Amino acid sequence: MAANPRQNVLDAIDHKKPDRVPIDFGGHRSSGIMAIAYRKLREHLSLPAKPIRVYDVVQQLAVIDEDVLDRFGVDTVELGRGFAQKESHWKPWRLPDGGDCLIPAWVDLRQDGDDWLLHNASGTPVGVQKAGMLYFDSIRWPYMEGVPEDLSHLAEAMAESQWATPSPPGPDESDSEPLAADAKKLRKSTDRAIVGLFGGNLMEWGQFLCRNDNFLMMLAGATTEAERLLDALVELHLAWLEKYLGAVGDHIDVICFGDDLGMQSGPQISPSMYRRLFKPRHEAMWRRAKELSDVKVMLHCCGGVRPLITDLIEAGLDAINPVQTSCAGMDPRSLKADFGRDICLWGGGCDTQQVLPQAKPDEVRTHVLERLETLAPGGGFVFQQVHNIMADVPPPNIVAMFDAVSEFNGPQH
Repeated sequence: MAANPRQNVLDAIDHKKPDRVPIDFGGHRSSGIMAIAYRKLREHLSLPAKPIRVYDVVQQLAVIDEDVLDRFGVDTVELGRGFAQKESHWKPWRLPDGGDCLIPAWVDLRQDGDDWLLHNASGTPVGVQKAGMLYFDSIRWPYMEGVPEDLSHLAEAMAESQWATPSPPGPDESDSEPLAADAKKLRKSTDRAIVGLFGGNLMEWGQFLCRNDNFLMMLAGATTEAERLLDALVELHLAWLEKYLGAVGDHIDVICFGDDLGMQSGPQISPSMYRRLFKPRHEAMWRRAKELSDVKVMLHCCGGVRPLITDLIEAGLDAINPVQTSCAGMDPRSLKADFGRDICLWGGGCDTQQVLPQAKPDEVRTHVLERLETLAPGGGFVFQQVHNIMADVPPPNIVAMFDAVSEFNGPQH
């Protein structure tokens, strides 16, 4: 009997050869599709018209409906899909191309001339979508002038970043009891692997709070101040982790942490700086997650991070995403050869910088089949395009990408 989607994902992470290469599409906030592209995709597939729900307003990511997940044989689902099920949880908005959509009712967007401002729960503007932009940019960094001596209000400062804007479950269901109840309900309703989005970012929260340039200078020249902030972040993350996995740990398969440590040209920081400042803190969080629940730990980590992968594995990481193969050092063949036995490569299945938006459908197919031949053998691979599908990607290319995976997997029995 063929394994179900959940088991295929778990087998892949465990480096067992799954019945077929598992597919992630929208299982987390870096494997999805922008709402503009999603509407065009549904039209291209001749699927019934449905309201486009934008669950991540900053990135303008759409909720992927069940009929699309079924069409492409997707093996994952994000925990948030079990929440915000009532009409009252959504309200109308308009996408940058003029198309109608729905956004979570708790998101506070206000028009300012031709621009849109995103406000946090206290009414402070934290992000802006200028006319012609397809997403929101940060405009507030609470610690831009320096890290305060008293970090007892760190959680409140974090709420002043646009990246704290909640997506489903949303603020109304953040208490443990309703969170657990709806997570249990989702678990019973699907055999897909459920991914819980936790975050636990360290590098990125330093940048969200202080601004990128300030935090990088702090890491290099004011290490004591940086470590004080990092320790306070870890303390908060561990407290939230206890609550989060206490509620949903029995109902998810993968917990997704985040920290973009890389750039196009390589890591943002040296391997020695990573080992000194970040590795022990990552290890503490990832170890605690596994103590609290039987979950696999995935890190979303963009960029050319090859020099850090051995340390990430040693810190307890099970899967790394998005495997940004267009960056320095991220050749898929060498990644598979050097790390494929020790970590699951969750992504890298289709280049989203050049191939997916610009190639012809038959070129997309060839590219994806080549990637599958490289990355799939022996397990340790979950198919995902390198990052979210952008607004301008032609629908035929999206279909060609997923159909190539189906072709590689062969007939299902």
